[in-house]
Parts: sequence; C-alpha cells; structure tokens
Amino acid sequence: MDYKKLASDIVNNVGGIDNIQVVNHCMTRLRFKLKDVSKADKDSLENLEGVLGVIYAGEQYMVILGQHLLPTYEAIVKDLGVNGGEVIDENLDDLSESKEKLTWKTAGNKFIGYISASVAPLIPGLVAGGMLKVVLLLIITFVDTKYATSSSYMLLSAIADAPFYFMPIIVAYGAAIKLGGTPVYAMIAAAALLHGNYVGLVTAGHPIDLFGVNVPLLSYGTSLLPALLLAFVAYHLERFFNKIVPGIFRSVFVGMGTILVSGILGYIILGPLGNMLGKGIANFFMFFNGSVGALAVGTLAACLPWMVMAGMHTALAPFMAQLLTNPGYDTILRPAFILHNMAEGGSSFGVAARIKNKQLRSEYISIAIGCIVAGVTEPAIYGVNLKYKKPMYGVMAGGFVGGVIASILGAKVYIMGYSNILALPIFKETIFAIIIAIIAAIVTSFIVTFILGIEQKGESKVTKPVQKVYSNDAIVAVSDGTMIDLEKVNDETFASKMLGEGIALKLENDFICSPANGTLTTLFPTGHAFGVLTEDGTELLVHIGIDTVNLKGEGFDVLVKQGDKVRAGEPIVRVDRSKIEKKGYDLTTMLIVTNDNGKSIHLSNLGQVQNGAILN
Repeated sequence: MDYKKLASDIVNNVGGIDNIQVVNHCMTRLRFKLKDVSKADKDSLENLEGVLGVIYAGEQYMVILGQHLLPTYEAIVKDLGVNGGEVIDENLDDLSESKEKLTWKTAGNKFIGYISASVAPLIPGLVAGGMLKVVLLLIITFVDTKYATSSSYMLLSAIADAPFYFMPIIVAYGAAIKLGGTPVYAMIAAAALLHGNYVGLVTAGHPIDLFGVNVPLLSYGTSLLPALLLAFVAYHLERFFNKIVPGIFRSVFVGMGTILVSGILGYIILGPLGNMLGKGIANFFMFFNGSVGALAVGTLAACLPWMVMAGMHTALAPFMAQLLTNPGYDTILRPAFILHNMAEGGSSFGVAARIKNKQLRSEYISIAIGCIVAGVTEPAIYGVNLKYKKPMYGVMAGGFVGGVIASILGAKVYIMGYSNILALPIFKETIFAIIIAIIAAIVTSFIVTFILGIEQKGESKVTKPVQKVYSNDAIVAVSDGTMIDLEKVNDETFASKMLGEGIALKLENDFICSPANGTLTTLFPTGHAFGVLTEDGTELLVHIGIDTVNLKGEGFDVLVKQGDKVRAGEPIVRVDRSKIEKKGYDLTTMLIVTNDNGKSIHLSNLGQVQNGAILN
C-alpha cells in the first residue's frame, strides 16, 4: 500500500493541513483535532482503501486504520508536516475566540471530551501498573509465597502502585492539556493533596483547619474527580490572574496565585466535593448491579460496541479505578469490557465462516484473534461486524449472554489490567467464572452471526462523474445544471467579461470538475476557484459562486492538488450546496477562457447540461 498517498488523501479529506490543529493516534485510529469539522468529508474518507471507518466523538475526528495506522501516521507527520501530538499553544489572555453555542448536546459532548482527554495519559499507566501487579501476584502465588515479605517485592509493588496512588497528578496533567492551561499548576494543586504533610495530618486523625476553616481528613490517593475539579478551577484562575496582573509581573504572580488559591480550595472544597462525587458514582454502579442483578453486566457489554463508536466508553475507564479503591473490586465495568471484546472476536469468526473470499476470511480470522488476545476491537467493529451489519446482533448477543453468566457466577476484577484473555489473573479466585463467561460470549456471538448471515454488498467506491475520454481541444461543462449567458451573472467583473469570454452554470450537482485535459496550474486554498492549462496551451478559469472567497473554504472540499494532471470531467472540488446557499451565497459557477492562445474559442449555451457535455 502507498502510505504517502493514503496519508495525503486522508489529510485532504479532513479539510487539508490548515484545518488540522493536531493529530494523535491510539492503537488503531488516527485522532484529529480539527478547526472546522464540517470541512471533513466522511464519505470520501470511508471509501479510501485502508480506511475501516470514520467517527467524530469527544471533539476528535477519528479515522480507523487498523494495521495501516503507524506508517500512515508517520507519513502524515513527517512527509506532510502535520503537527503530531504537540500541545497547541493557546493565549490565556485572548478571550475573543468565538465559542460554540452551549446546548444540552454540545454540553454532553464537551463533558465526555473533557473526561476522555483528561484520563487519556492515565490509562496506559494504570494498565502497565495493573499488569505488573498481575506478574507479582503470579510470583507469590505459584513461585515463592515468602517473596511477598522481601524488600524487592515491596519496591516493585511501589512501582506497580505508583500510577494508582498518583492518579490525581496524572489526571490533572491531562485535564490541563485539554483545557489549554499550564499543566504544572494543576499538577501542583493535585500533588498538594498527596503531600506528606497532609497525609501525616490525616493519619494522625486530629481535627485540622486552614485559616480557621475545617479541613476534612480524607485520602486522595487513587482518586479521579478531585483532580478534574482542581484542573478546571486552576485553568480559570490562571486566566483570571493573566487578566488582572500587569504584564511585567505575570511571570511571578500568575503562577503563585493560581497554585495558592487552587491548592487552598482543593483542601477545603474541591477535594472533599470530588471525593463525595466519586463515592456517589461508585455507589451508583453498585446499586445498579445490585438492583438489576445479572442483567447489569450483560446490558453494558451489549451496549459497548455502540459506546465505542460514539467514543463514550473512555469516560467509563477512570471509574474502574474508583471501584478498585471502593469497594475494592469491580463486578461490572471491566468484566463487561472484556466480554464485549470476546464477543467482537466471536462474531468476526462467524463472519469468516460465512464469507467466500479466502483472502478476507484470513484477514477476519486475524482480526478476531486480535480482539481476544490483544483486546483491540476497532478493526472488528468498523472493518467486519458493522460493515456487514447483521454481525452486530451477534456481538450484542454474545456480550449479553457472557455478562449475565459472569454476574451470576460472581466474576470480580481486583486489579487494573487489559481487556483481553491475557488479563485473566486480575480476577484472582473468580477466574473460572470469567473463563466460563468468555467461552459463552465467543460461542454465542459466533452462532448468532453464523445463523443470521451477512449483508454482502459490492465494495463502495468513489466513482468519477465522467468516465468518457475527450480530445485535448475539448472544453466541457464542469457540472450538471443550466447554462446561462455570462452577461446575466450577478457580478460585474464576470458579466462585463473583464477576465475573458466564457459561460456560466446554475449548479445542480455537488461536484465541480475539470473543463479540459491539462494541468491544474492554479488552485485557491479556499477551493472556490481553480485554473487549468490545457494540453494545447489554452488557459481556463473556473470560479465557483459569487463572493464565495469570503467563506474561507467553508463548504468546499478540494479533491486534488495544484500541479496535478487532470482530465476533462475529473472532480476537482466538492461543494456543500445546501450549506453555502443557506449562508446566502449565489453558487452560479463561471467557466472563463482567460487565454485562448491565439485560437478562436466559442462556448455554446446549451441550456440544461450534464457534467462532461462538450461546449466548443
């Protein structure tokens, strides 16, 4: 596969380099933070070879690539120069930036985006620490029980526990990055809750106060919500101090004021409030599990494929750690995550058993194994099960059956770990319960998928509006619509033929195509106009709409690059006619002969035309 071309096509279809603030990646997907999401062309992206799916969630535009991820990401960052994972500098003094209107929907998206981005740096650490705990557990269980009393074990346990104990600091970092504040201020405020002085006072158990205000004696190791609150407050405090402190003193007093006020609020208000909310969430999950019973895990596992597609599953991950702290085990979240992954694998096996294409069968078996062994499900969700639609019922059935069985048999997670088959030791004495549930999930999803079958359709491809071959002297209509005389255009520059002779078109299609065989010599970044030098030396200009340059590219999707060889009828720009016309713009499109190269060229007004109709 040509990864440079794939990278270029992806960047073009998310709105171009100028529309990308930053691009990151996880194990299977590119994660773009775009300036204007409306510029991204989801349909064209999904039809690119190598792209398994596209989703927008948590303020991230995600392109699912599976095994093609890393080389494509490297090509985007190294060859195209896109900002790869670096923090976007934001001026905390600049309050002029327009804000998205706050609605229930946007508020929900922002909340999920804030939680997801805040915990993103934490999750790998929790999993790494959890798996180290598993290794240590296996050693003292099966190798040497006395090892648990050794200094080596104590030190290694400290390494494994560090991501959990210092969770507030890591979460504060992620939250500050998401908000655009200075990370170290939020981290310091969170670290104060773990400082030896405070921990010592809590351990002593005597009442304490700060400036005469009572300070609750609480432990904040492994806590999540206090850090989220602290980072939020620290960000707004930093903005406040940047506004009121004179520029010459900011380097001294902004930071000091931010950590002082946020730290005090952390002891007195934010820490206790976050602790209370955390316990409330843990109690909710326990109540949900206790009231609904065995249906709780099954229902969550059945819903997870849709939550993954919406990006909502990441918001649940932090609360796994919350449950491991209080009440000390997780009977619902991690079991559901694992069983969903197993069901995705089982359903992919079912698709592989039904499909006739041997190459695809081999690929789907590999994807199924990846779900079960590695816990990577995006290729299965977007590339297999959602692709054929009916297998998603198999995934849901497998997750539900496995979840019900896991709950009935009492499967419990005691240590943070991956959601795959290798993490079974995190269930400790309930390991056999989860093994039985896993087998049930895989078998159920396989059987349901195999019985329901698959909706097998031909591969969807982006087709060219015109496939006809034209002579090099032919000039054709650039889209479908009604031709009108240039003099009738509501723009004096074109109507007076100041730029040259030509014709105009009232658009009835979203694709604007090349008027001739030649080279794309000019292509405005906004997409509203382009020029073609034909093979016989004629220069042609296509101008889409009147005054559309003012849109600054909004509603225009450029499909090619300046300097490309193009043929008559080949798509150059795709326009969102509805969006542009709603903004009050006239989309009459002009085709102008700016240089006839000494030839006599007359373009006919043919009335109603289709793209590719010969005009000369």
